[in-house]
Amino acid sequence: MQRFNHFLYGFIPGLLFPILFMWVYLNRFYQGEDSFFVILKHLFPSVLFGKILLLSVMPNLGFVFVFYKSDSFKIATGILLSAMPYFIASIAML
Repeated sequence: MQRFNHFLYGFIPGLLFPILFMWVYLNRFYQGEDSFFVILKHLFPSVLFGKILLLSVMPNLGFVFVFYKSDSFKIATGILLSAMPYFIASIAML
């Protein structure tokens, strides 16, 4: 596992996982015929979007815990640093 312990191996998926999780969450729980981008356009100026954005970052924290416990500190650092813009944006919207 130490062979794959690089910052970018955590940073790139850490940027993509919240978007993927938000897509899965909205497609699963939003009952409607609208596309993902139309839903985001309706939710964007509201507080609800900030809460959904904060919820979508939670799987990243689970991955940080798993990689930290397996002593892959660079991957955990990459995931945590890629989650920071999402945390800042979600707090600014609340």
